[in-house]
Amino acid sequence: MEQLIKNRSKFIYSKSEFQQLAQDMLNYAKKIGASHSSIEFNEGNGFSVFVRKGKIDVIEQNNDKNMNVIIYIQDGKKMFYGNSSTSDFCKKSLYDTINAAYNIARFTASDNFAGLPDENTLEMNPLDFKLYTPWFLSIDDAKLIAYRCENEAFNFNSLIVNNENTGVTTQQSHFLLANSHGFMSGYPFSKHIISISPIAIKGKEMQRDNWYSSNSDPKKLDQPEIIGFYAAKRTISRLKAKKISTRKCPVLFEAPLAFELLNIFARLISGNSLYRKSTFLVDSLGKKIFSSHIQIIEDPHILGSFGSSSFDNEGVKTQKRLVVKNGIIQGYFLSTYSAKKLGMKTTGNSGGAHHLIIISNKTKSSDNLKEMLKKMNTGLLVTELMGDGINYITGDYSKGAFGYWIENGKIQYSVEEITISGKLQNMFKQIVAIGSDVLTRNSNTSGSILIENMIIAGK
Repeated sequence: MEQLIKNRSKFIYSKSEFQQLAQDMLNYAKKIGASHSSIEFNEGNGFSVFVRKGKIDVIEQNNDKNMNVIIYIQDGKKMFYGNSSTSDFCKKSLYDTINAAYNIARFTASDNFAGLPDENTLEMNPLDFKLYTPWFLSIDDAKLIAYRCENEAFNFNSLIVNNENTGVTTQQSHFLLANSHGFMSGYPFSKHIISISPIAIKGKEMQRDNWYSSNSDPKKLDQPEIIGFYAAKRTISRLKAKKISTRKCPVLFEAPLAFELLNIFARLISGNSLYRKSTFLVDSLGKKIFSSHIQIIEDPHILGSFGSSSFDNEGVKTQKRLVVKNGIIQGYFLSTYSAKKLGMKTTGNSGGAHHLIIISNKTKSSDNLKEMLKKMNTGLLVTELMGDGINYITGDYSKGAFGYWIENGKIQYSVEEITISGKLQNMFKQIVAIGSDVLTRNSNTSGSILIENMIIAGK
């Protein structure tokens, strides 16, 4: 079993094999009548081991591959396109997939906003951002790491009696993107995770919480004991939760939840939302949406960071930029298609926003979570959100929550069965502070975020 896992940590297809397949398929697409084409090959493998109370609960393994092609047919001023995909890399299947995309393009209504990016927007000399560090881990190795994490949680307090899962996951992939403009590039990347969700029981009350560490480099993961200890501490602190009455008060989003506000904002100013008018931030370029002390940076060029890349899903160059400066929106997240729909230029965001960082000019190095609680003085610290109560057109925001009631800058007790609500327009403007308790997860970086006032619906 150990040898099997180590072998699966290697790729079946080399970069040069992907390059040859891509070139063959581009040539074939042109031969059958495509005006332009884009093709992507990708392959990935990995596994997860989950343990529960000292025994292996689940082992999951994957070994996936895929080819996706987009065919464009230009007829005068009209543009037609079709796409198709396959997981079978034999030549016949690949040719059949090209033919399928071509036939879809032939019998689909024209869309004059479709097409490849302009050649001068493509990144022909991409940089290596060191996103690939494989973890040559066996099932037994992963099991021992998970045990270490779980044991630390159980040893923290006797009230920790079980866990939803304690897991170790390792995944590595690589891809190659190519098009008929001559762009051809790709890179390998990896993602590794150690996670745990302990369960505490006291009398009739049961609570659970979680914590995890993820990184492209396994050496940069937190130690499993640290993850288990902190997850257990969070779980125990949830016991004796109370219900509170409905009120209006300040709300402090813990750093892991602050990422959600970044994701919401990114969706609001994404090209698809803008041209479909499914956002209240239509025509918001140059308008003040946040307080003057707020800056949001997009930085796709951070070494080893999820979301980093020299080019987007179309091969367009990416760049570091200020998306929000002094509270004012400086740019959108646009693909070639959405940019054309809006009469603008692509921002290199086909596939979405890259690494987003939100900062405040008011933040001091001493503004850790403890200091942020003092800033709030009285209000709610939110540590968990539930549901998807967001209306991107009206800005209405409503979510179930768990947290802690704060008075005089100190935690008084945990709070459950509440809903927090407000208008995103007001929430953005009422960000009064961002903590120095900075956390990076997936492709976002943020400290805790303090909002001046929200409605807390309780008993």
